[in-house]
Amino acid sequence: MMEIIGKSPPIKRLKELIKQVSDTGLSVLITGESGVGKELVARSLHRYSPRRNKAFIKVNCAALPNELLESELFGYEKGAFTGATEPKPGKFELADGGTIFLDEIGDMSIGLQAKLLQVLQDSEFCRVGGIRDKKVDVWIICATNHDLEADIQKGSFREDLYYRINIIKIEVPPLRDRKEDIPQLINVFLKKYSKALNRNLADIKISDELMDLFMQHNWPGNVRELENYVQKIIVIGNDEGVKQELRAKRDLLPQTGTKVIQHDFSREEDLINSVIDGIQNDFPESFPSLKQVKKLAQSKAERIFIEEALRRTRGNKRDAALLLKISYKAILYKIKEYGIESFKEEYVKDGISVTVVKE
Repeated sequence: MMEIIGKSPPIKRLKELIKQVSDTGLSVLITGESGVGKELVARSLHRYSPRRNKAFIKVNCAALPNELLESELFGYEKGAFTGATEPKPGKFELADGGTIFLDEIGDMSIGLQAKLLQVLQDSEFCRVGGIRDKKVDVWIICATNHDLEADIQKGSFREDLYYRINIIKIEVPPLRDRKEDIPQLINVFLKKYSKALNRNLADIKISDELMDLFMQHNWPGNVRELENYVQKIIVIGNDEGVKQELRAKRDLLPQTGTKVIQHDFSREEDLINSVIDGIQNDFPESFPSLKQVKKLAQSKAERIFIEEALRRTRGNKRDAALLLKISYKAILYKIKEYGIESFKEEYVKDGISVTVVKE
């Protein structure tokens, strides 16, 4: 069983909080960016809890269409739909007495959220196509990289459900806030994957240069990104390819002494002010309705923040989506909606004007 690795202050606080919460049975909401290890935190909570000898059941709410997710969670009776030739228990029944981990809870449909709320309130549910409620004793742990409070305002997440799952909130720190843990994480991944990939650990070296690059990197993909780099090094047999990749990412950044022409929103207040300025410039001649203001503010804010996220990630749409805490599919849709065709950065270096454009 993989443990939470690290001795940095943020990880020490995280481990202590897990031990404090694990014996309460209260609903837990784990938040954090993609790749930080939210599932690992959920498994640690279960392992330290009185339910440790019972089942730990994971369900990825974003991996299945809502129709399938409902039958996956609650099971179904024979004849409930075409192909249901036999009754099938759902994940809640399988987790009875133990823990169910609902990953990516923010992607669950409103209709399914209502049924989940019933389980939280009454500890009972009904199978798809069933007529009798079933009682269960399950510890519910949820995780998301969504801003659920923003989703509530948009109407895509139930406020009553939010307060039910958010009794205890655990925020997992991103890797960039705990870089002192990187050497220990690397050692663990080297041992794990050299064995899994049948490689000799003694033949695998991490150079000082690569370690420096790791410590300089911003880690938009967090621990999962580091894990992937280590696997690549083990498979290839050296760290040269990873060094080249990280050097290239570093070299895309304007160097010290470079004068940036494009406006740099270094503070979030600057972003907010630019939204306000944009709204004022686009006001109709007559005073707008509150509905018009809300719609205009949302579209202005979304475009400005997406463009800024793309600028900060040098046009990498996946990294920008992680920064904005939305899915890759969502950012592609928004880029198309607002006509954001390419990332463009202009700067002057050594007296020469340089333009970087990334589609």
